[in-house]
Formats: sequence, structure tokens, C-alpha cells
Amino acid sequence: MNTSDAPKSPPGDRIAKVLARAGVASRRDAERMIEAGRVAVNGVLLTSTALNVTDTDKITVDGAPIAEAEPPRLWLYHKPTGLVTTDRDEKGRDTIFSALPDDMPRVLSVGRLDINSEGLLLLTNDGAVKRRLELPSTGWLRRYRVRVNGRPTDATLEPLRTGVTAQGEQFQPMTVTLDRQQGANAWLTIGLREGKNREIRRALAEVGLTVNRLIRISYGPFQLGELKPGEVEEVRRKIVRDQLGLADTPEGTAQKKPTTVQRSTKGRPDKPGAKAGPKPTAKPYAKPRANAGAKPATRSSQAAKGRTFSSRTPRKP
Repeated sequence: MNTSDAPKSPPGDRIAKVLARAGVASRRDAERMIEAGRVAVNGVLLTSTALNVTDTDKITVDGAPIAEAEPPRLWLYHKPTGLVTTDRDEKGRDTIFSALPDDMPRVLSVGRLDINSEGLLLLTNDGAVKRRLELPSTGWLRRYRVRVNGRPTDATLEPLRTGVTAQGEQFQPMTVTLDRQQGANAWLTIGLREGKNREIRRALAEVGLTVNRLIRISYGPFQLGELKPGEVEEVRRKIVRDQLGLADTPEGTAQKKPTTVQRSTKGRPDKPGAKAGPKPTAKPYAKPRANAGAKPATRSSQAAKGRTFSSRTPRKP
């Protein structure tokens, strides 16, 4: 068949995607709203989700026009233990979204942390940003401080560095350092790039170690820093654009710049002996904490260092 005769995709984006970008609901919930007859395009109620719309179409939900899509935004959230990373929980457990401050817009989580894990969770208002950050091809290292019961040695941890198989699932090699022994427990720092379901807990169980505390301290260049449990801090939009390589456009869907953002590998624990690469376009968002158990600096001392805060007041779950 001639290329010119090939069927072409209709212009625009699927209606559910546009509703999600505008903050109306998640794509799945938007599809349910359409099926319930609550969404109209150019004055005509929809009966199917199989419709593409463009900027010229007038979209209403329950008779009210939807808001324009915002530029991509990103937040750092210190997830406490006891919360699940989902919109709704069939068991009725508290979710991170019910614990966020009231002035937060509708956001999506980048990946997950299980109910017993804590630390850095990225939140975004843009589905394209979420998908890009979760792709294995992004290659960003996620670092964790992990407390295990037992007295591991380097020999104990070596299988993790070469890759282990747990319950028939192969895990990629991790970077693992033994930080200190503290009574019956030991603290480890672990870095990985895959982020499979409960990967660290399952991999450590394969070498005879039980995790009793797990804190994510960084996700690529974004770091937990001194955020306290339950606190949220928005990343400046210029940093979001620079670190994600996004074009500076007003649209709500992430668009990649013509050139790729490159980060230096010099001194990175996941790249032993790597040569220095091109200078990064932006520094990591926050300095890593020297000690996850150390007492955080006061808000006044942070302000004295020139940091900007946004939505820092946590809402009780």
C-alpha cells in the first residue's frame, strides 16, 4: 500500500487524556464520567470514549467548561509509613492522596512505595512526565537507606551486586554498601534502576536478611534532603525543565527538547571508574543527607540558606 494511502490518526488527543491533563480526573475516572453522560464536546454529550479533541473544541463536564492544562509541575513528598500509594484502597487504608495538603492540585505519583516504606516520592500533574520518569530507559538511580536485621558481610551482599533471582524473577545488579552495624541491625545504602515490586525486600530475603526499615533518599537528581514525614515541596519549574529536558512551552503535556540533558558520571557510586562526562545543565535539586537518622535542620536555618518552600505544611491523614 502506498504511504499516502495509509490511514491517518485523527488530530488531537483522546478526550480522557485531555480531561486528565486539565486536572478533572484520572484517565480511568474520566472514561467513567464519559460513559455516565457527564461530558460534552461542542454541546454534544458523548456516548463513547473513542474521540480525539483539539484546542478548538469546547469541552464541558456537568455543564461547566474544563480548565486549561497547566505546564508540567513536580513535587517532592516525604511519604510516611502507613499510607498506600494509590487513589483508592479496597481495604479502606489511608492513601497518600488523602494526606496531602488541601491546596495541592490533582497529582499522580511517580512509581510507588509500599505501605511499610517511607521517604522520597515524586508527584506530578502531568501524565507524560510520570511515564518518562518511570521508564527503565530513563536510567535514573534510586537510592535507599535500608536497615536489616542481622550481621551482613561483604560476602553476604555480593550476590546483590551481581544480580539475584527471587521467586523466579531476575533482579538486575544493585549497588550495595554496608554503612554500619548498630546492635542487632545493620544499615545499608542500596541503589537500583528497575524498581520492581518490593524488589529490595525480596532480594535481601534471598541472602537471608530481613528489612525492618526502608527509606528512599533520592530518585535521580531529586533528593529527600531535609523534608520531614508528610511534607511536600514543589520543585522550581526551571529545574523541572532542565532536569527532564522539556521544552519551555505552556502546554500541559511534557515535550522533549531537541537536545538531551546529559549528566556527569564522575564519582557516581553506580558507575565505578566512569570517566567524567559533559557538564550537567543543572545541579541536583537538593544536597543528599549525610545521615538519614540525623536531626533535620530547622525551617529558619533552611530559609537562611535561601531555599524556597511551597506547600510545606502537612495535612494529618
